[in-house]
Amino acid sequence: MVSRLPRQPDFAAVEAAAPAFATRQNDILAQIGAMGLGWSNNESMLVYVLMILLDTDDVAAAIIFSTLNTTRARVDLIRRLAMVRIADADIAQALARLLKRFDACTLIRNEFNHCVYNLNERGEITHTQVMRVQERRGALSLGETRPMDDARLKEINETNRQLKRLNRDLWAFLPALKKHIETRKTGGGAP
Repeated sequence: MVSRLPRQPDFAAVEAAAPAFATRQNDILAQIGAMGLGWSNNESMLVYVLMILLDTDDVAAAIIFSTLNTTRARVDLIRRLAMVRIADADIAQALARLLKRFDACTLIRNEFNHCVYNLNERGEITHTQVMRVQERRGALSLGETRPMDDARLKEINETNRQLKRLNRDLWAFLPALKKHIETRKTGGGAP
């Protein structure tokens, strides 16, 4: 088996050249950071969805949330609870749409949180390589390499806009979900 290690960067040359490209680099890093912040805020909103679906307090919901160690498990729990706790089709569909939007943003966020950032000799981020094994035509390889170009920055910016909108929509949805669960609890809704 032959190891295909990447060439070690010339760190001194990269550090010397980096200040000339700092503006673009800072923009890229700021956008990736904003995506992490927006995504994290939206994932944290799931604590309140759990709180309502389980008819408990925020601390108990946070304990359950943090006990599940993956986002996928948290979202799966919410989907399953929704099946047994939400009788109103409109409320159920609204939650399903919100979770679908969150899942789409999660895919992009995961790409940037679980990758290697390739730098050129000037210290510019030129590509990302996803650190996930993929199987193609019976062969295994390391994940996809994508350029960090203007189109990619637009994709990050669009994801940030989607995360911002999703956060507002989650906040707007919570009162309707709470009202529905409370109505069911007092006998005003379907079983």
